[in-house]
Amino acid sequence: MGDALLGALALMLVFEGLLPLLNPGAWRNVFARALQMSDGQIRFIGMLSVALGLALFWVWQ
Repeated sequence: MGDALLGALALMLVFEGLLPLLNPGAWRNVFARALQMSDGQIRFIGMLSVALGLALFWVWQ
């Protein structure tokens, strides 16, 4: 389990770093739009991300 968690963290960091590496302007636009969202919208996106991640992890296992 520990190896899988470490691998997942490594992949997350790689994917999170791709947009600012390849297109920093688009990365800035994403954050500018995120700053205009309400707390509820950001929480909903976070909840969806957690649910999708858990579902993918469940299917993978």
